Amino acid sequence: MPYEPPTHTVERSLRATTGAKIVAGLDEVGRGAWAGPVTVCAAITGLRRPPEGLTDSKLLTIKRRTELAEELRKWVTSYALGHASPEEIDDLGMTAALRLAAGRALDALPVRPDAVILDGKHDYLGAPWRVRTVIKGDQSCVAVAAASVIAKVQRDKMMAELGLDHADFGFADNAGYPSPVHKTALAERGPTPYHRLSWAYLDALPQWRHLKKVRSCTDGSVPEIGGQLGFDF
Repeated sequence: MPYEPPTHTVERSLRATTGAKIVAGLDEVGRGAWAGPVTVCAAITGLRRPPEGLTDSKLLTIKRRTELAEELRKWVTSYALGHASPEEIDDLGMTAALRLAAGRALDALPVRPDAVILDGKHDYLGAPWRVRTVIKGDQSCVAVAAASVIAKVQRDKMMAELGLDHADFGFADNAGYPSPVHKTALAERGPTPYHRLSWAYLDALPQWRHLKKVRSCTDGSVPEIGGQLGFDF
């Protein structure tokens, strides 16, 4: 279906109303997966015209998404990726893990943004960042759409590499999300070292239920942001 291309409308609004000069768009991938990290990309694009066909990564074919990600890496002013590992997701919960991954992405940028555009309606980042949330920002905002595509392609590649030693799970195809192949492998072999062990899918697997973890951090706090933990990215 045809779709409206993303614009710089929100970024222009932030610049006009807050005085922000550098605005980053953030998007995440991996929130609903059973295995692998949650990944956040922070992208700074300025107000230049984006590559043709830019939109939410989920609306693109694998081939086009991969090609576009390569274009975007050269086109954006700068970008950086942050990850929170399955262990961190288990310990902190998803909201705090997203905050951790986003903080790592923002800290890895060569410049500090004055404001941030987050996809969705919930501000999982919070202070000290100046945040504007935008529902379907990955379709309507250039910087968020760019972050969406880069994050998706990078995490998919990462999951394919992690799946080399666990071929039965089909990580190259499902990226750690639920699928028939993934569910069958889980039932037969149990979770890999890359699975999130605090998640409810283990409740349906009696032979593996004893592996389920209880979150150790219940107050939503996030530890001091450091390097990527739990994976050698």
